Amino acid sequence: MNTPQRPKLETLKTEDSFKINEVTGLAGMVMPLHYSTREAIVIVQEGSAIFSIDKQNVRLDRNNSYIIPAHKNHSLMLETDFKALVIMGLDSKIEFVKYLN
Repeated sequence: MNTPQRPKLETLKTEDSFKINEVTGLAGMVMPLHYSTREAIVIVQEGSAIFSIDKQNVRLDRNNSYIIPAHKNHSLMLETDFKALVIMGLDSKIEFVKYLN
């Protein structure tokens, strides 16, 4: 069985203090556990996904938005083909969580 690929994350625009990233992917793709070093705003443009944060699952659908607090681990599982904008501070970084075995 093949492991689903990750959704694509691409920076569309940068300004003085903010950047706009686009997340796109196909149904079944998973963005593994990660966090942003600064607060981020997600605006769903197409599709639906399950957003997991703080042991809760939140369904994100077209035209939904969600504010992600800084340093909160979260993941995203795409239910359908998906497209969203993520607005964050220019100096914000996305860090993937690594587990020690």
